[in-house]
Amino acid sequence: MSNNQINTIEKVIRIKRRKIPGFIFIVLVGSLLHFVYAWSGSSGIIGFFAPVNESVWEHLKMGYWSVILLSLIEYPKLRSAANNYFLAKTAGILALEFTILIVYYSYTWILDKNIFIIDILSYILGALLCQQISSYLMRIEKFPDLIRKVGLGLLIIIGLILGLTTYYTPHLPIFKDHNRNAYGIKESNK
Repeated sequence: MSNNQINTIEKVIRIKRRKIPGFIFIVLVGSLLHFVYAWSGSSGIIGFFAPVNESVWEHLKMGYWSVILLSLIEYPKLRSAANNYFLAKTAGILALEFTILIVYYSYTWILDKNIFIIDILSYILGALLCQQISSYLMRIEKFPDLIRKVGLGLLIIIGLILGLTTYYTPHLPIFKDHNRNAYGIKESNK
């Protein structure tokens, strides 16, 4: 076996070893984010990062920001091993978010009610898919620079949209907190 093959195997092992701890991190930190806004005394700054109400949209922040925090911790350790790191994390986040949305809207459409345990399980499933997809994309050959830059740009745009819609909230069903009949931070704090 050549040194290049050995290096490749070592890189794959480093990436795979981070998958399960990363999954646990996303689940735990995302779950804690659910409460951070209330713990902060309804801080407007914290509202950018943490759900401010019980809308489906606000809960997407839990996945996004937990993966971003994981990335800040993980990137220095995986930088030399991972290809396409931020593109991989973007794809993982999209998988997590779409899993939550698809599961939620599918089961509530069929059952015509919200079931808390299904919401939790959809988040866990999304976190698992996030890590699986991210890990896979980091191990394949590098994508062209343009695609990797688009991935990083999309990662930033998703965060900005999630945060800004907390303050400038469209009156659409996905943004509505049905418990309070409110949208965004302004209506949730009344």
